Amino acid sequence: MSRNIAVGKAQALPIEQQSLEIVERKGKGHPDTILDAVVEDVGVNLCNYYIDNFGRILHHNVDKGSIAGGRALVTFGGGELLEPIYICVVGRATTEVFKEGELHRVPLGTLTLSSINKTLKNTLRFLDPTEQVLMDYKVKPGSADLTHVFEIAVDDIPRANDTSFGVAFAPFSETEELVFQTEQLLNSDAFKKKHPEVGEDIKIMGLRTNDDIQLTIAAALLAPLIPDADHYKGVLNDITDAVLDQSKKITNREVNIVVNSADDPKRGSYYLTITGTSAEMGDDAGVGRGNRANGLITPCRPMSLEATAGKNPQNHVGKIYNVLAQLIADHVIKEESRVSEIYVKILTRIGYPIDQPLIASAELVVEDQGSWNDIEKSVIGILDAELADVCSVQQLILDKKVRLF
Repeated sequence: MSRNIAVGKAQALPIEQQSLEIVERKGKGHPDTILDAVVEDVGVNLCNYYIDNFGRILHHNVDKGSIAGGRALVTFGGGELLEPIYICVVGRATTEVFKEGELHRVPLGTLTLSSINKTLKNTLRFLDPTEQVLMDYKVKPGSADLTHVFEIAVDDIPRANDTSFGVAFAPFSETEELVFQTEQLLNSDAFKKKHPEVGEDIKIMGLRTNDDIQLTIAAALLAPLIPDADHYKGVLNDITDAVLDQSKKITNREVNIVVNSADDPKRGSYYLTITGTSAEMGDDAGVGRGNRANGLITPCRPMSLEATAGKNPQNHVGKIYNVLAQLIADHVIKEESRVSEIYVKILTRIGYPIDQPLIASAELVVEDQGSWNDIEKSVIGILDAELADVCSVQQLILDKKVRLF
C-alpha cells in the first residue's frame, strides 16, 4: 500500500537569514522538565513491568500530572523547607490482567511512587524525595474504546491511539545550538564539580536580532553553599565566563549574557534555593509545558504542543510521530547534502495503522535547485523507509536513545 508522502520546497527564508529568533530551553531541574521526566519514567517502568510479566506492553498513558511548589525560607548559608513539594502523576493504565486463569493486579502504586523517587534522586543532588516531597498518583483504568484500539493491529502494525501529528526540523541554527549547549554545559558533571553552588534548575532564553545574540540565564543557586553576596556574585561571573567561552566554539556572532536578571541586591533579593529547583517555592508545573521533543522551545519554527512524555510508545502517535519526525529530519540532513534545512510534519487519524499516516510531508531548503527531481525522489525514499520502520521507535524510547524533552 503506497503512503501519502508529499515533498516540496520551503516557502520561508532559511532561519539563519531571518532577522529574529527566539529560542528557549528549560533545564533538567526546571519544574516542567522534572515533571516530564517523572511521567516518562513512570511510563517506561510500566512498559517494562508489562513486558516482564505479560510478554507485551498493555494499554496505558500516564501523560498528565502536576507539581505544586512548596514553601521555603532561604538565606545565604542555608534555609528551611517549610512545606514540601507536591507531585502527582495522572493517567490511565491496565490495572488488572487475567493470566493463566488468575487475576493479576498490577502494583501501580509501588511502581509509580518508586519511579518518582528514583527520578528525583537522579535529577536533583540536594533534594531528599522522602523528606521534602509528597508523592501521589491518580492512575485509573482506560476507556473501553481506547483499550480496544490498542489491542488491534493491522499486519502487526499498531493502530493510532489518537488523531494527532508530529513536527520536527533540522538542523539547529547557531542560536538554537547555543541555547541547548549552554544548558548542557551548566548541568554537566564537570561544571558541577567545579561550581557545586549551581543548582539543576537552569533556564536559557535566547534572542537573536540579526547578528546579535542575547542569552538570559536563570540559574537556581544553592544557598547552603553560598555564604554571602560576594560569593554569589562570583558564581554568576563564573557562569558568564564559562558560557562566553563555549559560545565562541558555536558562533562568530556577538553574544551578550545576563544571569539572574531579577536579582535586586538593594532589597537583598537573590535567586537562592535549598534544593536547586524553583519547585521548592517559586514555581509549579504541568506535563508538556516545557521543551518539545527536540529539547527546545522554538516559536520561530513549526512545532507541536503535544506532550510526548508519559504517552505509551506503542500506538500513541502524539509521542511516536514527534520522535519519528525528528529521526526523518536528521536522516535527510545526514544523507542528502543538497538539503540545508528540512521541516517534517506527520498526521494520522485515530484507528489508522501508524505506518500509514494521512500525510507525511517534508519542506526543504535546497542548495541546488537544478537537481530538484533527484532530491525529491531521495527524500521520499527516506520518508517511506522510516515510516515502514516506525515500530522500531518503541524500542528507542524504552532504551532512552531518543530525546523527548
